[in-house]
Amino acid sequence: MFALKDSWVWDFWTADDGTNYHLFFLYASKALHVPEARHHRASIGHAVSTDLVSWRRIEDALVRSDPPAFDDLATWTGSVVQHPDGTWFMFYTGTTRTPTGDVQSIGYATSPDLVTWQKAGQVAAADTRWYEVLADQGWHDEAFRDPWVMRDPDGNGWHLLVTARSKQGPVDERGVVGHCWSPDLRTWEVREPLSAPGQGFGQLEVLHTAVIEGQPFLVFSCLADDTSDARRAKGGLGGTWAARAQSLTGPYDIANAQLLNGPELYVGRLVQSRDGAWQYLAFANEMADGRFGGTIIDPVPVRVEGGRLVIERASAMPSPAALAH
Repeated sequence: MFALKDSWVWDFWTADDGTNYHLFFLYASKALHVPEARHHRASIGHAVSTDLVSWRRIEDALVRSDPPAFDDLATWTGSVVQHPDGTWFMFYTGTTRTPTGDVQSIGYATSPDLVTWQKAGQVAAADTRWYEVLADQGWHDEAFRDPWVMRDPDGNGWHLLVTARSKQGPVDERGVVGHCWSPDLRTWEVREPLSAPGQGFGQLEVLHTAVIEGQPFLVFSCLADDTSDARRAKGGLGGTWAARAQSLTGPYDIANAQLLNGPELYVGRLVQSRDGAWQYLAFANEMADGRFGGTIIDPVPVRVEGGRLVIERASAMPSPAALAH
């Protein structure tokens, strides 16, 4: 388990340099007292490990910029990829506050070694041709966050998948897989979503893709309060979900997504270790005693069975006593 005594830890992403696994994570001081206040105090921390279990914290990766800037309120969730020239790119969410609400957009930073990062600026924001913005008054913020960057499966540049909301459809079902494309990781073109609204989710948070045993999956997170009224009326829970896909760029069967775990864990991620095995990581969210967990669990093995993901997580949930230390 990765935990900080004086801070809550939540969303995270990983990178592998061939020697160390790198864990980038959002954290905020427990001196805030109210866990929900953490979002506007988030910085991006950094830890390293040789086994995905024992982590050593090192210097932070990124903090918010001085105003005015697209990331002058907080730096949020991202992903890391390596350019063919060896440069590491971290794409991350920047959020800023406006008189009518918070606005999210995507920026990036580069590093020669995954340790020292230099911000390059904002590269993508919600395009009103396809995506809901604050002026549409459909949601509590302008959602364009949680970038997941991957190579095109056919070698045609790079894709960036992003948590976004469509301008169309029922307000409680506008969550879509936002999409940007780049030839070089530096310049980005915002494109129409890779999924349609109306599939039961108000937002698809921290989405990412993986191919396990030949089956592509889209994994995302959504708590019950952000699912559609119809889904909640059927007694639906929220948590981390997996949708089968025809390819990494879709189509995705979001309407029939499999719930991997309930709200006790959140932002579940599929991470492949160097031996080829797939592992599942997530952060502890709703503890049995009602508290916010704010730690990251140890990796849990994942396999595919009958086209569905099976996560062996019997001992994955840390106890309240463990979190006290």
